[in-house]
Amino acid sequence: PPPPPPTTAAAAPAAAAPVHAASAAAPAAARASEVGSRYSPAVRRLAAEHKIDLSQLTGSGAGGRVTREDVLAFVGSRSAAPAALVASPSAEEEEEPSGVLFSPTPLRSRTPAPAAPVLQAAPAAPPPTPAAAASAPAPAGTDAGGRPGWADEELLPLTAMRRTIAERMAQSKREIPHAWMMTEADVTGLDRLREHVRAEFQRREGFDLTYFPFFIKVAIAAIHEFPAVNGHWTDQGVMVRRRINVGMAVGLEDGLIVPVIRGADGLSIAGIARAARDLAMRAQAGKLQPDDVQGGTITLNNTGTFGSIASMPIIPPGQAGIVTMERVVRRPAVVGDGGIAVRSLVNICCSFDHRVLDGLQIGRFMKRVREGLEAYAPGDSVYSHGRPGDALGHRRGGGGLAAQARLAEGAPPRQRHLPRG
Repeated sequence: PPPPPPTTAAAAPAAAAPVHAASAAAPAAARASEVGSRYSPAVRRLAAEHKIDLSQLTGSGAGGRVTREDVLAFVGSRSAAPAALVASPSAEEEEEPSGVLFSPTPLRSRTPAPAAPVLQAAPAAPPPTPAAAASAPAPAGTDAGGRPGWADEELLPLTAMRRTIAERMAQSKREIPHAWMMTEADVTGLDRLREHVRAEFQRREGFDLTYFPFFIKVAIAAIHEFPAVNGHWTDQGVMVRRRINVGMAVGLEDGLIVPVIRGADGLSIAGIARAARDLAMRAQAGKLQPDDVQGGTITLNNTGTFGSIASMPIIPPGQAGIVTMERVVRRPAVVGDGGIAVRSLVNICCSFDHRVLDGLQIGRFMKRVREGLEAYAPGDSVYSHGRPGDALGHRRGGGGLAAQARLAEGAPPRQRHLPRG
């Protein structure tokens, strides 16, 4: 059908305009009439249904006529646009562009000539209120407080103790070439000795007697034979210390601390037990003094209390070694000439500074510790102040002064025939 005639309201502005504008209005109206005649009823119906300005479409029909397929294609492309971008309103809906991302021509000067749809950014969301911000989930990569982490993680602030432990352990691994050795000892005799004196010790001292002071005593005896274990590395040479101050690690809920048993080589087994218990209790109560954690020359740990059967400890800076006593376990072992018996066995582990000690020296030291542990038997006194190596060496004929004399002459320690697991 022919296009409707121009309305009076549309003609009035043209009449009031300058002469050259009025003369341009007639051709524009003619072009609009010519374009409008190209739209079929089906095309106009689809355009009205989807609110499409047909003048923005490029026709694919004869003579550039817009077809039904052109309208459907435009509808499909518009619905597939990203959610963040929306079709720009027409000139009748908005005279000034706002946030336009791409516009080939200004909206005011568009002609009925076909043009691509204009896309603009979606309106920015209003800033969240304080209540909404508090309930909003944390961004990926941060915890609820905005700190690094994920939603299912929690960042624990460093305590002064944790930071000190981290710095000291990192320093040790960075500066000390760690090497490691483990040996197994049959402590069936020690087990029987401990059970023999345990009740009387409990009555006399007021606390239980553990394996740890027996281990410290034989380790001190072995240090007397191999003093380099009690030394530390310097750029001028290996500094060997004559005093033996034993560090013992005490685990706390928020970290670890190593108080020191000073002059441990002058104490009996019972004296070592008392000193170790006092330091452990004061450490757990937070009552240690600065002097209690300084001056250690070697560290001995009782990791067996946690059920551990092997560990690889880190050497404290300023020392050459750290030795651990693991859990005492009872299991069948070959004894004598091939018999099978249930024995009490324990692993002794040692991390050592390979700048100070080699496998030969630390192997002999560990062998001496093993022999000392295996030499305990019912009847030994826990209150004797003598070196256990001396007493055990005289009784067993393999350690103590006799062993030192053989080592001084360059001979290896005598092999002792003890039950082994």
